[in-house]
Amino acid sequence: MAAKLNPRAFDMARTLVTEGRLVTDDRDQWSEHQPSAAAENAFIREHGFDEYALWHLGMDTDQPRDTKKRYKFPYGDFERIHLCAVLAAESRAAQRRYADIQSAAAHLHGMLEALMSESRAAS
Repeated sequence: MAAKLNPRAFDMARTLVTEGRLVTDDRDQWSEHQPSAAAENAFIREHGFDEYALWHLGMDTDQPRDTKKRYKFPYGDFERIHLCAVLAAESRAAQRRYADIQSAAAHLHGMLEALMSESRAAS
């Protein structure tokens, strides 16, 4: 697999954080929160693969553009970024030695942690 960073998705993820469109869930909740295959297919039918790609930090450039196999390292539920998805992406990218994707996920992780710290301090 020749995965590389999807810079448009990274930009969108940062925008979602700054807009407050996020879920600060627990580390292991992504399996419960990730969109189902049926939800993914419905999203693709409604929005197309270009929009679907924006929800994935990585792309496998060996795969065709209009297939789900091409898009890796999801970070949200088609509405919000999820901390648990970012943590999963960061960990998996590190295991597979995709430094650019790991770095992007770590940056998002830091942004989310900073917001959580600000929120705790304000409480």
